[in-house]
Amino acid sequence: MENRKIALVTGGNKGIGREIVRGLLRVGCKVYLGAREAAKGQQAVTELAAEGEVRFLQVDLTNQASLDAAAAQLQREEGQLDILVNNAGINAAGDGLASVAAVRSVAQVLETNFLGTLAVTQAFLPLVRQAAAGRIVNVSSPLASLTLSGQHDWGLLGYSASKAALNMLTVQLAYELRDTAIKVNSANPGYTATDLNGFAGTDTPAQGAAEAIRLALLPADGPTGTSSSATGPLPW
Repeated sequence: MENRKIALVTGGNKGIGREIVRGLLRVGCKVYLGAREAAKGQQAVTELAAEGEVRFLQVDLTNQASLDAAAAQLQREEGQLDILVNNAGINAAGDGLASVAAVRSVAQVLETNFLGTLAVTQAFLPLVRQAAAGRIVNVSSPLASLTLSGQHDWGLLGYSASKAALNMLTVQLAYELRDTAIKVNSANPGYTATDLNGFAGTDTPAQGAAEAIRLALLPADGPTGTSSSATGPLPW
């Protein structure tokens, strides 16, 4: 299909990521479903095949060789990337209040959610630059907000810090790319029922995916360097 947008969604085999993949397929994108485990990624691709053209791409945020291989594959097969959705992320046992959070747990979450996402973005940015008007969406969280964190006892220092750092990536990369057609924004799903919270969230994964999908499909006059949820902008 001529002019079909090429998208990559990391952590696309389950939860919010899977629904982002589904939503992009439904508007005609060709989507590469990124996942660390091949079996789970391939299973998700099989289950989503009826929605549109979807392919599995092995992406391990903490393995640079995996990222280099994935970027090289996408370069060979597509030559560009119109949409990069950095959705993959973890939490860790031992994370908690600042006074008691296990330092190793905090480091583990930061390594994946921030450093891993940074590595993914750097690996695929050359392909995004080759698209006519690239879109990069970082799936963040209201827990990342310094303003809101000062008003609530959320008790997840590592996770909150990792998403706050991710928001810093959003604003700095958006500024760096300000003279290009690329837009970089943070999407905040809200309290979504996924395995990260033991499925205790009040929103469905489809609801949680909606803002990321909207930002991935922004028109030319859309914003860049923002943080928003389905209800509107969020404070940094």
